[in-house]
Amino acid sequence: MPLSEGSIERRILRRPEVEAKTGFKRAHIYNLMSLGKFPKAIRIGVRAVGWDSVEIEEWLTERRSNRA
Repeated sequence: MPLSEGSIERRILRRPEVEAKTGFKRAHIYNLMSLGKFPKAIRIGVRAVGWDSVEIEEWLTERRSNRA
């Protein structure tokens, strides 16, 4: 059951969903993470990671607000 933060649903996004939301491919996402410019992945299994949906939405909102 997803947690809720206000009206925002909090859940774990897998990489294809993050790629679709950001428009970035795997290599660019991991590069931005290594530079500290993208939310860190959460280990959800031995060979599986995901991202907090709220953190991704906040990151996207911040990028939109910083556009020139």
